[in-house]
Amino acid sequence: MSLSSLSPIAPSALSGLLEKYRDFVEKKLFPIDLEAVKGPFTSFLPQLQTLREEAKALGLFAPHLSQEEGGVGLNLVQFARVSEILGQSPIGHYVFNCAAPDIGNMELLQMFGSAEQKKTWLVPLQKGQIRSCFAMTEPQLAGSNPVHLATTAVRDGDNYLINGHKWFTTAADGARFTIVMAVTNPEAPSPYQRASMIIVPLNNPGFKLIRNIPIMGEAGEDYLSHAEVKFENCRVPASNLIGEEGQGFALAQERLGPGRIHHCMRWIGIAERAFDMMCRRAMTRELDMGKPLSEKQTIQNWIAESRAEIKASRLMVLDTAEKMQELGAKAVREDISTIKFFVADVLMKVIDRSIQVHGALGITDDTLLSFWYRHERGARIYDGPDEVHKSSLAKSILKSYQKKADG
Repeated sequence: MSLSSLSPIAPSALSGLLEKYRDFVEKKLFPIDLEAVKGPFTSFLPQLQTLREEAKALGLFAPHLSQEEGGVGLNLVQFARVSEILGQSPIGHYVFNCAAPDIGNMELLQMFGSAEQKKTWLVPLQKGQIRSCFAMTEPQLAGSNPVHLATTAVRDGDNYLINGHKWFTTAADGARFTIVMAVTNPEAPSPYQRASMIIVPLNNPGFKLIRNIPIMGEAGEDYLSHAEVKFENCRVPASNLIGEEGQGFALAQERLGPGRIHHCMRWIGIAERAFDMMCRRAMTRELDMGKPLSEKQTIQNWIAESRAEIKASRLMVLDTAEKMQELGAKAVREDISTIKFFVADVLMKVIDRSIQVHGALGITDDTLLSFWYRHERGARIYDGPDEVHKSSLAKSILKSYQKKADG
């Protein structure tokens, strides 16, 4: 069941629910999240599992899933509101079992997976019993255009033989399976019909996790990792194909549409926490003559600009989510490109301002700011570089003007 197909809960009930999420995140996650991301992350897994059980007991676990699937039953717009709250902590989405890439894989398998695939992979994923990853980006080719892939999956009887090299396979460390995008139909007339998506269990001897890639000097682990992986004569049953051969690009678009909504709301959550840290620091840090930083006009400008930009981002993303929920992902292509580069830019501005207000403390690992500065700089790159989205948006806008001119 997709997020868009879920029935909305009453506004009064949603308000109370949001307050419960906010209370849980601030009281249970804020006190431990800095130490958790400093690592080793795996040492916090037992504690995080306990928090997951608490979330289940409170009826807050898996907000994006239907109640029949063990979730809360929020639709896309409602989940966007929750996602912002969870995004304020680096472990928020993990604790509530709605982190990327798991949430995208859940949506993909729910919409296109076979009955056996759902039983074997989707149900344990929904329950939080296993984790997953998604292998699409390749080091040799530009990730902004997923129709260009070197990884192949050749049919061999009742199996596929997969060979290829991927990287930035987020959270492969500790995952149980990946969904790999590979070329199955190289001779297809359209490049958009050449690739497919295939499930690969990570205990397969043909799968190799080469390394967790250091991001600005820091190599994450488990859920916080971005892995480089290889498929070397990796043999999997043909029944692991998701959907039909040649549907890989179409499925990727189905997955990435809602995924960009999720990412943007998480970024807004990060921006809100960085903004709160900036304001608190400005009020308490004294300069000459005992006056606080908050009395400096430059700091006041940063605070005012950040508030306006965060609010604009939120309204823009929620508007896009509403349109997507009503009209589908194809109808909001322009909006998706707009929020992707706009919110990513706001995120980095707010984090940078907060670091500056914190001074030397801001560039240490004594706050979350340096973690976010390292890990979220990729927001302007992954899911399509900002420049690609801007170009796509401009071309789409100008096309409508060309039609008017021709008419």
